[in-house]
Amino acid sequence: MALVPICLISLTILLHFVAAQQTNGSVSVGASLTATPDAKSWLSSSGEFALGFKQVQDNFLLSIWYDKIPEKTIIWYPEVGPTVPAGSKLDLIDRRGLVLSDPQGKEVWSSGSLSDLAYGYMNDTGNFVIVGSNSRSIWESFDHPADTILPTQVMPRGGVINSKMGETNFAGGKFQLRLLQDGNLVLNTRDTFTGTPDAAYYISGSLDESNTTNSGFQLVFDTAGYMYILTGNGERFNLTADSPPSGDYYHRATLDSDGVFTQYHYPKNLNKATNWRVTWFVPENICRSSDSKACGLNNVCILDGNRPNCECPQGFSLLDPNTPNGDCKPYFTPSCDEDESKEGGDLFDFIELTNIDWSGSDFASLNPSNEETCRTSCMNDCFCAVAIYRDNHCWKKQLPLKNGYKDPSYNVKALLKFRKVDDPSGTGKNESRKGEDKSGRKLIFIGSALLGMSVLGFVVLIGVIYVCFFQIEKKKAVNPPSSATVETNLPRFTYQELVKATDGFKVELGKGAFGTVYKGVIGTKIVVVKKLETMVKDGQKEFKTEVNTIAKTHHKNLVQVLGYCDDGEHRLLIYEYMSNSTLAAFLFGDKRPSWKQRSYIVVGVAKGLTYLHEDCSHQIIHCDIKPQNILLDDYYNAKIADFGLAKLLLINQSRTNTDIRGTKGYVAPEWFRNTPVTFKVDVYSFGVLLFEIISCRKSVVFDDDAEDVAVLTDLAWDCYQEGRLDEFVENDLEALDDFEKLTTYMMVGLWCVQENPILRPSMKKVIQMLEGVGEVTEPPCPCPFSVTPSSWSSN
Repeated sequence: MALVPICLISLTILLHFVAAQQTNGSVSVGASLTATPDAKSWLSSSGEFALGFKQVQDNFLLSIWYDKIPEKTIIWYPEVGPTVPAGSKLDLIDRRGLVLSDPQGKEVWSSGSLSDLAYGYMNDTGNFVIVGSNSRSIWESFDHPADTILPTQVMPRGGVINSKMGETNFAGGKFQLRLLQDGNLVLNTRDTFTGTPDAAYYISGSLDESNTTNSGFQLVFDTAGYMYILTGNGERFNLTADSPPSGDYYHRATLDSDGVFTQYHYPKNLNKATNWRVTWFVPENICRSSDSKACGLNNVCILDGNRPNCECPQGFSLLDPNTPNGDCKPYFTPSCDEDESKEGGDLFDFIELTNIDWSGSDFASLNPSNEETCRTSCMNDCFCAVAIYRDNHCWKKQLPLKNGYKDPSYNVKALLKFRKVDDPSGTGKNESRKGEDKSGRKLIFIGSALLGMSVLGFVVLIGVIYVCFFQIEKKKAVNPPSSATVETNLPRFTYQELVKATDGFKVELGKGAFGTVYKGVIGTKIVVVKKLETMVKDGQKEFKTEVNTIAKTHHKNLVQVLGYCDDGEHRLLIYEYMSNSTLAAFLFGDKRPSWKQRSYIVVGVAKGLTYLHEDCSHQIIHCDIKPQNILLDDYYNAKIADFGLAKLLLINQSRTNTDIRGTKGYVAPEWFRNTPVTFKVDVYSFGVLLFEIISCRKSVVFDDDAEDVAVLTDLAWDCYQEGRLDEFVENDLEALDDFEKLTTYMMVGLWCVQENPILRPSMKKVIQMLEGVGEVTEPPCPCPFSVTPSSWSSN
């Protein structure tokens, strides 16, 4: 019985200790928090700041926030901004620091391996500190900022903070604040996956870059609310334009998700205000900063105070409704089809918009010019989508429109071309008119004539019309429309136009199963022209079908098709030019690409395939995924080429065995059997490609002096099963340092190359596993294939 009072005393001491934790800011090693709607948090001694879980929609975000103001504004979260489900935990663990894990115990984020821990401490400055056994700080949240800087926080040269993606999306956004090595503070956009910065749209300036003692050394935010760049010789370059309010205020500076870096203040006496007030901000007008990319392609930036609002203009709509500052898709794309070009003003008209311009899309200008000449020139130019007229000057622009902005003081007239039979408002009200064309006009004329006829004449005429239309439809069924009737908004070129554009097909870029590829120039734009070779039976019909399908695709990881030629026996496609060539050249060159670049490319290819399989209007099976068909743009974004073309060619052009399409080394086993082929053949090829990207090795290597064949999928299984991943990546230290991701990629690849297609995941599931949001289970042996590489014939 004596144990009861002892337990009560112990419990009282424990509760007192926990209470002490909440009042003095100290957190003991072994303490934990659980993500629930009413979860406790670790408070600073004043209770002004809290570390814990904030609910974000249906999930929870590990974060630090102001706890004494109604808005509970978040000022820190892990760099990757992961939200986790209810039941997730945060633990302070000796030698490991802060560890965030999901309800299944899988680690989501950690502060990194640390030496002996003494305790954690939620500071009254908003800084969470982990203290070592030597009583010194060994980790601080201030050293790993999210999108916000607080008073007493210092950013050194090379320091960086990233915006979040959106108001409730805490993943890293596209905007970045950096203190460069030359001492200048800059704002720039970045590639959200690789982190590669673009040109700056704000530069602090006024610093002596040539003199290291007088260049910027630190970005300082002091307790009085002043922010300045401290130079090497101790001088201050003030950023805070006006004096911040004096008195008892909270201060913070945040790189907001719209790209504006703003300092805010908030009175601690809640009777004075109910929201954050702006102290100062940069840039002054982000909409007019051409490198800010505040709004996406075809979008228009409108400044509201100091905040940019993005709106799609009339005739456009958001590509992603959940991303208002993203790209806008046009309802009409100018076409160089001969029939449309000839009809000119009979077919087209303009929407007039005022005070709007896109500064990055000019391809021609007329100076001097009057408004009528400007209209006519754009009307008769098949590349012209928009004309801008101002002060006797005309600028012609083509899609996509870049750096759009609207300014009431900017006196210009924007003329957006549209097809008269379409609905320029983009509401779809005139959708039924699209099929009228000339037949519809004839029916309207006939209907008008009927009004003056007798009932008998009306009946007779109806009978005649019925017979005529029956014969016309019967003739259409026997004789399909000519090639000029490809129903697509893609520009149509004659063969001679492409002969001229390629200088007689002078510069050959490559040759493959689908044809020969040439470099060309159309207008001022470098393009790729692919000349398709022998077509399948009924190839003309197949070509039209595939062009229609390809024209409807739109994804950043697919090569954009810019036009086509269907002229007599000539079938050609025009693509955007990719400056960094093919993935094959990138992977198998003299220098091994970085692991980070390769990881980025893997996810890009997976997203492009997911779109082809699941998200475009017609499911497309590529049938020939390989490094030669993956192209890389200026920023090494992966773009899939030749999608939708497999059906255009004679089977024996791209086969490796009877009735097989694809390339040796990438062909799924079901091609060798008399079984239906599904999108899972692309999943198999992606798995092989994934192993190539991981290892920078080719999928199949033939020994010229022997009959031996080295098969990469076999090596992948052996190395994975025997724990020899270092051998598979040839001791690539960068990949081995990211061992968890490397292991995940190997497991995903092994699932993709399973002999049984039912076992292969969908590409959407592949993306989830690659990005760490889907569970990756232990893969079985892919099993010996029933058809071995030795049965393949060479291309």
